[in-house]
Amino acid sequence: MELQAVIEVLRYVVQQGYGDRTVNIHTDSQYVRNGITTWIQSWLRNGWKTAARKPVKNQDLWVRLHELDELVHPRWKWVRGHSGNILNERCDQLVQGQIAQIDI
Repeated sequence: MELQAVIEVLRYVVQQGYGDRTVNIHTDSQYVRNGITTWIQSWLRNGWKTAARKPVKNQDLWVRLHELDELVHPRWKWVRGHSGNILNERCDQLVQGQIAQIDI
């Protein structure tokens, strides 16, 4: 879901015509930040295979995120989760609120 969240944010930025502005993406996910800023270059070079020569998980999401990253060129900033960052804590509250509404 963290991949989908940043995809939706960047899609919104593009749809609203804000792609020429400075966009900062703050994430507490090393997976998302490292994936889009570092690992993706190897995945592209290796035909969407990991260093262990296995298929990259969530390739469809990574492809879309890469396309949007190329359009917007956001700054990817990592924040430690659950460490008192006000916006990170608020985001977590919103997510937990939505999870609580799911009727299983």
